[in-house]
Parts: sequence; C-alpha cells; structure tokens
Amino acid sequence: MGDFPDLPVRPALPRIVDALADGGAAVLVAPPGSGKTTLVPLALAERIGGRIVVAEPRRVAARAAASRMASLLGERVGETVGYTVRGDRNVGPRTRVEVVTTGVLVRRLQRDAELPGTSAVILDECHERHLDSDLGLAFTLDSRAALRPDLALLATSATAASEQLAAVLGGAEVLEVPGSPYPVRTEWCPPPVPLVGRSDPRLLDHVAAVVRRALGEADGDVLVFLPGVYEITAVAGRLAGVGVPVVTLHGRLPAREQDAVLRPGSARRVVLATAVAESSLTVPGVRVVVDAGLARVPRLDQGRGLGALVTVAVSRATATQRAGRAGREAPGTVYRCWSEADHDRLPPWPEPEIASADLTAFALDLACWGTPTGEGLALPDRPPAAAMEVATSTLRALGAVDPDGRVTPRGRVLAGMGVHPRLARALLDGAPAVGERRAAEVVALLADDTLTGNRGDLVAARRALRDGSLPALARRWRDEVKRLIQAVPADARGAGDGALGDDLAAGLIVGMAYPERLATARQKGGRTYLMAGGTAADLGDGAGLAGAAWLAIAVADRSPGHANARIRLAVAIDEATAVEAGAALLTSADEVRWHDGELVARTVDRLGAIELAERPLEPDAHLRAQAVRDGVRKEGLNRLGWSSDARALRERLAFCAAAIGPPWPAMDDESLLARADDWLGPDLTTVRRRADLQKIDAGTALRRLLPWPEAAHLDDVAPERIQVPSGSRIRVDYGDPSAPVLAVKVQEAFGWAATPTVSGVPVRLHLLSPAGRPVAVTSDLESFWRNGYPGVRAELRGRYPKHPWPEDPTTAVATRRTNVRR
Repeated sequence: MGDFPDLPVRPALPRIVDALADGGAAVLVAPPGSGKTTLVPLALAERIGGRIVVAEPRRVAARAAASRMASLLGERVGETVGYTVRGDRNVGPRTRVEVVTTGVLVRRLQRDAELPGTSAVILDECHERHLDSDLGLAFTLDSRAALRPDLALLATSATAASEQLAAVLGGAEVLEVPGSPYPVRTEWCPPPVPLVGRSDPRLLDHVAAVVRRALGEADGDVLVFLPGVYEITAVAGRLAGVGVPVVTLHGRLPAREQDAVLRPGSARRVVLATAVAESSLTVPGVRVVVDAGLARVPRLDQGRGLGALVTVAVSRATATQRAGRAGREAPGTVYRCWSEADHDRLPPWPEPEIASADLTAFALDLACWGTPTGEGLALPDRPPAAAMEVATSTLRALGAVDPDGRVTPRGRVLAGMGVHPRLARALLDGAPAVGERRAAEVVALLADDTLTGNRGDLVAARRALRDGSLPALARRWRDEVKRLIQAVPADARGAGDGALGDDLAAGLIVGMAYPERLATARQKGGRTYLMAGGTAADLGDGAGLAGAAWLAIAVADRSPGHANARIRLAVAIDEATAVEAGAALLTSADEVRWHDGELVARTVDRLGAIELAERPLEPDAHLRAQAVRDGVRKEGLNRLGWSSDARALRERLAFCAAAIGPPWPAMDDESLLARADDWLGPDLTTVRRRADLQKIDAGTALRRLLPWPEAAHLDDVAPERIQVPSGSRIRVDYGDPSAPVLAVKVQEAFGWAATPTVSGVPVRLHLLSPAGRPVAVTSDLESFWRNGYPGVRAELRGRYPKHPWPEDPTTAVATRRTNVRR
C-alpha cells in the first residue's frame, strides 16, 4: 500500500484495513516503532473516504505523528495530514488525516456525537489508560451503537493487554503485529549501594554514571527516561562536560523546542526525557535507552482535596515500551538501572489513571454525555465510588450538576471552556469581578503551573510573563490567555472592579478556583498556614510570600507520611478578599462546648475551618448542661467529689446490679455516663469549670438512681456491715461486685459452721491472724475448718499462745480477746 517504509506493520496493512471496512472495529497490538501510528492512518485514507481522526494521549505525540506522516507523503503539515491540539490547529481543506489529542476528541464528541465527516477513529496507545483515552473510547463506542454504525474504530496498543480492549469493543478482532523493527539488547545496571526510597539523590548519580558508560560502550544517541523535570535538570547538571550535547524533552517545553528534539541532528547527543517519549513518536538517532525505572503519576488525597505527583516504579509493560525506543531505527541497547530480580517483581501493567486521579472533569464529561454515573458506557474500568462521590459533590458546589447528577446549563458552559471545572468556574464568575483579561491571565497559570518558571509567587510569575522575563513561556501563556478570553460567554464579560489591584484580583481568582485552599497564618509572621479545608500547609524555605497574613493557595501537595501540605504556588491576599472568594464557605454558629476544663460559650464566624471572629454567648440551661455532660465524659467521673462513703455506695450498688440485676442500676463508667442526666442533671447547671465538678457530691447524686421501693431494702440486700460470731460488726468490701469481701480474725469467726452470704452470694472471707495479717482466703468456710484450719492452728498457736486455738472451731466461742474468760 503506497510507498510506505518497510516497517513491521506494513505486511499487515491490508488485513487491518479490511477489518475496518464498512464500519468495522478492531484492536491492533504492535510493538513500539512498528509503524502503527503513522502507516495505518495513511493506509486507511487510501481505502476509505472521509476524514481519519487519530487520537493521541499527548500534544507532543500528536504533532510528531502528524509531522512524520506528512514527511512520508512529501508534504507539509496542514495538507493531507494535519493536527489539532488545545491552543494549536494546523489543518487545511485537503486534510484527510487529522491527529488530535484525546481531550480534543472528547470535546468534539460532546459537541456533536455523530462526528460528521469522520469515517474512522483511531485511538492510539490505549494501554496508557489516561482518563481522556477511556472517555474517548467509551463515547466513540456509544456513538457507534446509537448514531454511527458506519464509523470505523481501531484501538491500538504497544503492549499485549488486548483481551480487555477487545471485550470493551464488544469482542472485536485482535490483530497482532509480531516482532520489533530491530533487536534490543538489555544491560542490567542496579545501583552499587542500596538506596533509601525513590527520591534518593544517589539514584540520579547512578543514572548519570550509566549514561557515561553507555556513551563509551554503544553508538548513537542516548535517550534517558526520568520521572520528571526536577530529575532531568539534576541529571543534566551531573552530565556537564560529557562531551556531547545534552537536550531535554518534556511536556513543559514550548512546542518548537519539543519539535526541535524530534528532528534529526548532525551530532551525537543525550536526550533526557519524561514519559512523553515512551510512545507515538520517534526521537531520531536513538540507539541507546537508559531507563531510571521510575514514573510520576497523579494521586488525589480524597479527604483533603490535595493532589500530588507521586514517583512510582514503572510496570514491566512500560519498561518494555521504553526499551523499544532503542530499536526503532537500528539494533540498540537498553540499560536498565535495576536488577533482573527487581524487574520480575515489577507490576505487569501501569495503574489506570481512573484508579487514583481527580475525577471532577471526568464526572462532568459523563454528566454532559447524559450518563452521570457512567452506567451503560463501555469504560475499561469502573470509576471508584468514593472518588466519584467527591467529584460529584464538587460539581454540585460549582452549580455544574443538579442534585440528581444531571448537568445544568451552567455545567455545559463550564465544560466547554477547555479547563478543569474549578478553573472554568473561576473564569466564569471572576471575569465580571476583575475583567476577563485579568481572570484569563490567572486561569492560564493555574491550568499550566509550568508557566510560572518554578516561582512560588503567582503574582511574580505573571509579572515576569508580562514584562518578558520568561520569553520561552510568555508566548504559550499569551496564546492560552487569548483562547480563554474567547471562551468567556458574552454575558459574563465585564470591565471588572478597578478598585481591586492586580495582586488582589489574582488572589480572588485563585480563591474562586480553590476556596478550600484559602489560608491564614497560624501565627503572625509564621510559615505555617491553616487552609479553609482544615489542612495545615507550610511555605518552603526562601518563599517570597513569607509573612503574608492570608494566602490564596493555587498548588499544594502532601507527601505520604507528612501531616502538613507543602505550598507550591500562592498569592498574598487580605481577609476581605478571602471572604469574597470563599463566600460559600462562610458560616456563623453558636458554640457551647467543654474545652480544656472550661465551659466555652460563644458565637463564631468561620471561613471553612478558619475562625474569623467570635462573640460571647449566654447559652440556655439545656445547652450548658449538655456541654458540661460532654465535659464529664472527657474529664472522667473521677473529677467529681468522691468521698469514701460515695465510693462505698457505688460499690454496694454495683454489687446489687451484678447479684440481683434490674431495677438496680449498673455502676460502670459507661452506664453512669449514659444516664448522666438522671443523676447529675440538677448539679450540672452550675458548672463553669473543672473546679466546679469537684464540688459535686457524687454520693448524693448517686442516690438519685436508687430504685424505689427497692431502695428501702438496700441495707438488707447489700449491708454495709456484717455481725460476726464475736459480736463485732465488720464493714463489707464490695470492690469486686461478684464477691463481697469480709476481713475477720480467725478467733472472731469461731462458731460459724458455714460461709455467710449476701443476697445469696457467698462472702469471700479473708481470715486474719491475731496481728491482723492474712492467713487464709476462702469462700467455703466449712472446708477451711476441716482442711485448712489444722495447718493454720499448728503454725500460729506457738506464735500467739495467748489466743485460743481450739481443735474444733465450729463449736468454740468466738472472741475478740486473747483467751476466753472462764
């Protein structure tokens, strides 16, 4: 077909095109560099009429694919082959193949689900499992089923994870292209010393060393995979003096700099890249890949609403895909910075983005499609219920969906603005307040914080973009600002409040986007802030915002194991601006509570979790008593005034509850706290502080729980004292509710043939020597006299000769004296 390069996919092109003829659907599995991204669309364009739309997950890949296909045809981009990415479009009247990002495809489907003029959709690199990729696949399948049965659909993957894709496509045919353009040899290069975590700087030292080794051992350009821009910058510094140019490739680069890396060069070079270089594009000249084995993926802290980019180990599938970059143009080598044993322990596939990312925009797209929960759509994986609930709650707060989750007219406007719903809301509602240009300038920075040039102060970053201090970024920023201004509906435009300066206007927009991140300093001049969402956040060292009383925080993240978030990008504001931006979070509530040993009664104005002002409050008796009850629960019952008589009464009542049961009340802490109103109620109304609790007579209060008429017989069922044979009345110890204890001298128990009982419960006798020391414990006195007493008598009669030690204690006369008088 055509004069196509001899790549592995070329022999399979007739079979692929036949599978898609007449609106067919298929899954194509082909390794990196096989030509699936460039040759398949051109072959389809030769066979079928209409436009072929190729959807790529990344902008750089979309532009690169279009450029490569145009060069194969000997044309310029914009003729037969064009592209459309956010903020950049290059197509013409003759364009047959259009490469778009998956986000652009989703927006087109939302505008017109029939995709008029489009004959085939190719979803490239579906294995990467981005949110837009999942939506693009699901919406296209839904459109085919309901509106466009003639629309051909091809889902491609560079890995063998085809079964799930085929099932999602309704059992579509799986077409596999075997082999790789060229063989790739693997070198295992684990670090020489154990590393501490994935952020250990020694790993970057090791990667730089492996790059130097690769330059000395192999020919061709070296493509180095690193997780992010920070690591790219660090490794570039470590490669100073390496003898060849070191260039970078990542999503933060301006388009022309990205395109320059993708053009063949005359000199050997080292290309330091992020995941953008994993698929769908060829970095010319590469014969060697050095893989650090790491990737940076988004994670959302659902409870705090804070996102973070987390560094994780790559999957085996991703490692295979990266290695394939070395064999696209000639035999190559991959240097993996880990061991073969570690490789076997890697996860087989990357985690889909839907499992851990912020789903707010995803949920809005579902609502706009008419499927708020995604039910009925052919999504490869169901969205997590908790994340969807958080996303839907956010959309309800923005007015984007109704209580049933259906999209509102306002929601459709927000969805059409091409930014996250939070930012769309800030642009829509902020434009009348500060003017659409100022609002758009800030939203453009929030939508792509790489435009700030690593500044933590958003206002300073905007100033640098305006005055030309960041020339490489200014053009991209201005283009996005222009696009956003055009996206503002006519009825939302306005000159804005001229009295609000640029800095506060920026803070207002940031606060409108992220009201829960409005923050106030915990102490004057401090670097720790409390956000309206309730999370503490710290300014980094050297941040220019130190000392600000209030911040509107644009970017913050929280690393695993850290209680506080880190502030990455913010604006200094004042309290009035915070209150205006976070109006939906303002509350005023009466608060009556027990705090740190005091009754607190006040009216509090809050912005979320932030206290703005308070006023004294005189609560009614009921609220006061309820707060004091809470205080008793916190402080514990021991805070009450417990005399020895009160403790004894509690123990007697506890015995009654255990031995007899209802109506005798339980006396454990939990039960008493549950009935605090019944016995403490009258005393709580006078309590103001901890010292007042100690003035409550617990014994008098407990008597309020005595059941009547049973209370009149308390001395019968649980007597305070028991008269022993000697005539003494000895206090009973009810400390153990299951067994009352009576401590009595052996001589005073003579004549007792059997164990005494209380309410049918045998008393536990602690038998004492004449000196009051324990000699035996028994609940079976008859057995003791028979078996234990002879030994006690033999041991003690010599020690205490003046005391009686009869052979038969059951018939002897009890006495408190030394010997019985005759």
